[in-house]
Amino acid sequence: MTLEWLVALRYLRSPNRPAVLRLVTLLAVIGVAAGVTTLVIALSMNTGFRQAMRDRLLGITAHVNLKPIGPEGIRNYRELMAQLSGTPGVRSIEPAVYNTVLLSSGGRARGLVLKGIDPGLELRASEALRHIVSGSDSFSPDADRIPALLVGRLLAEDFGISAGDYVTVTSPQGNLTPFGMLPRSRRFRVTGIFDSGFYDYDANWAFVTLQSAQTLAGIGDVVSLLEIRVVNLDDASRVASEILRRTAKGFTVTTWMDENRALFRALSLEKLVTALFIGLITFVAGLNILVVLTMTVADRARDIAVLMAMGARRAQVRNIFILQGLAVSVAGTAAGLVFGYAFAAVANRWRLIPLNPEVYAIPYVPFHANGFDSVWIAAAALAISIGATLLPARSAARILPVEILRFE
Repeated sequence: MTLEWLVALRYLRSPNRPAVLRLVTLLAVIGVAAGVTTLVIALSMNTGFRQAMRDRLLGITAHVNLKPIGPEGIRNYRELMAQLSGTPGVRSIEPAVYNTVLLSSGGRARGLVLKGIDPGLELRASEALRHIVSGSDSFSPDADRIPALLVGRLLAEDFGISAGDYVTVTSPQGNLTPFGMLPRSRRFRVTGIFDSGFYDYDANWAFVTLQSAQTLAGIGDVVSLLEIRVVNLDDASRVASEILRRTAKGFTVTTWMDENRALFRALSLEKLVTALFIGLITFVAGLNILVVLTMTVADRARDIAVLMAMGARRAQVRNIFILQGLAVSVAGTAAGLVFGYAFAAVANRWRLIPLNPEVYAIPYVPFHANGFDSVWIAAAALAISIGATLLPARSAARILPVEILRFE
């Protein structure tokens, strides 16, 4: 151990220090620990929200959407699917028909999004249909040839329906009759209730077969778009460009990042603002370290003079106080990281903070501690603390031994 470290640790552990100096040192350690803990928890929460939103969204929505520019839909979708299936990075392609309809049951009615799917393809690609809480994921019609319908858990609770019940679905695309345009209605049998974990989908979405959706909309063998899942989410933009290159004119592509750009941009901005404002706690803790070292220099002025009279260099004296502040910072930073990551793990494991899913789309606050965040949090805390040591350390190094010892 070097002389600087030996003296610095001696000053910190000395039982002869004034009580107020020991208290201020303890408060400095607590201040650094509190700042680091709060920052770890806040960033873990932000990262958890971002990851939870992304996972839940992409569990039930496509990574890349191929849409026609006009409103006529895609007629040759089977040939187009075969053509694009060999695109590098593509995991699966599913056709889909979207329609906004009116669901009626038991004297109640409300609008929802009806999605027509190919059950064989969608069950392999969509996470929503893998979480059936009641009934089954079968889309087989009943004995009377009434088609199947799968609804979200919150929608089923709101209507008080369960698997096996019958509902009426009305499409705004009606039939032209001598009496005018009449809406097109059809009965469906609820065969299953899914729980995707995402409020908007569980409360406002329902699934039927592709043929049922096409019949209800009266559009024939046409789909609204092709939904494409990719192997690597980060390659979505590259895959989208390749798909657009392989298709004829008259199509456009959007990725999951394009569809949710505003949401994830808001989360990124929130993370930056959170880091800046909560980082002020660590800055205040750095001021506490400055106070500790200033008081220590004043209390140990005679000891410093003796060391310098015995041959200690000014650089060594300066390093003694820099290392003392560094020791306080390291202790506080280590404690803060331990407490912060421990709380994040426990809160995420036991879901300690519930949320209203109608507002936040998820039922609890997720925490996801990122290892990279710990590196820059620790680096920032240590940098602030070391910066706070420079002024008192410089003051200690400029002490003139003759001025201190002349009257001893």
